[in-house]
Parts: sequence; structure tokens; C-alpha cells
Amino acid sequence: MAGNTLKGSNTLKGSQLTLGVRLHDEATFANFLGERNVPAAEKLRALVEDNSLPVIVVCGDSGTGKSHLLQAVCHHAEHQGRSALCLNLAELATLGPQVLQGMETFERVCLDDIEAVAGDAHWEEALFHLFNRMLDNGHQLIVSAGQPPARIDIRLGDLASRLQHGVVIQLSLPRDEDRLLILGTRAERRGLFLPEDVSRFILRRAPRHTGELLAILERLDEGSLREQRRLTIPFVKSMMGW
Repeated sequence: MAGNTLKGSNTLKGSQLTLGVRLHDEATFANFLGERNVPAAEKLRALVEDNSLPVIVVCGDSGTGKSHLLQAVCHHAEHQGRSALCLNLAELATLGPQVLQGMETFERVCLDDIEAVAGDAHWEEALFHLFNRMLDNGHQLIVSAGQPPARIDIRLGDLASRLQHGVVIQLSLPRDEDRLLILGTRAERRGLFLPEDVSRFILRRAPRHTGELLAILERLDEGSLREQRRLTIPFVKSMMGW
């Protein structure tokens, strides 16, 4: 897969952009846990294999797994021999919409957090033109948002129309049992023994955002290794200041 050069010294390499998202090995469809959103993930996996669908919108509150699924799309596409790219628009917003030039050469382009640039006329126009170039190439655009397309503050009517006519995948916040499963599975993959009573204690104290929950687990894992301590409720309290 040939890389495309952007303005400046930033270059596209494989499925990664130095300005955007580096794919996490664990952000795959197989590793997307929690029964509540599994049907949505399975639907998305099927849809990204359909070249006749130009745009898919993955929407849901923060912590529902949107970023995970967009990266999963890229992993899945590359496994099938397709070129793929994932960008976080919140991180790119200050760099200007010119970074979207050349993206249409990728068969799957995932744009995380489209609301970060919604309302900006230059970004909206650039996104609209990217959509058209992707459509002309028979490629697919997948975007994420906190709200369904009709509620996103897109002021360019043509872009709003394109998004609203796309296929929408709606995610829900994980239930506590789903969060326990996610926490326990991630701990097991780290080789970390996490008793159920400790898991439930963490859930009672931790933010509901899945990303923050996993960040806490990483901090506890590092502390456990450093101090050679098992994960107990007193140890978690001391580590987290709870």
C-alpha cells in the first residue's frame, strides 16, 4: 500500500496517520465485549463488507465503544486486503481541513468524532468533498458521533443530507454486567488476577466511561507489579485514593 504525502512532513503510512489514530491491537470486532452492543457491532461488521454503502454513522454516548468499533473496521478491512485509515477529528481540528486531501484513495476511511468539526464551514465543505470523492471511487466512509445524524449541528445542507441518508448504527451505554465482563477480560489478558469483589468495588467508584475504567485497570496493574501486591480492595483504595 503506497503512502500519500500531506502538506508538511506528515505522511500516511498503512492504516495509520501520524496526525491521527494509531490502531490498538485489541480494538477488533472479536474483542468488542458487552452483550448490549454486540448486535450493533455484528451489524457494522456486515455493513462494511458492502461496497454499495457509501456512508455509515456510528453514534452513541461517550463510553459506548465508538472509537473501538472504528478501529475494528480498519483491522477488519486490512485483514481482507483492503486499505483503511482511522482519524480522530478532535485531534486534527486545529490543523485544518487540508489534511483530508488524498484520503479517498483508502477503501475504508473512519472519522472519529465528527462533531469536533461540525459547524466549521471549511471543515464541513472538505468533508462533503471527501464524501463525494470516496463515492466516486466506490469506497466507504464511516463516521462516529454522539448524536444521530439529524441532531448533529451540521450547517452545510448537502453534507447533512448525506449523513442522514447513511446507515446508522446506534450504541447504548454498557450495563454494569457488561462493564464487569470488559474489566475482567482485559485483566485476564494482562495476566492480572482480579477478584469479583474487587471488580465490583472498582465499578462502584469508577467513572462509567469504559475508557476511564480501563485506564484505572492499567494503573492498578502497574502498581501491582511495582509493589508486588495482589489486587485487593484495600490496595485499590490506597492506589486510587478512594
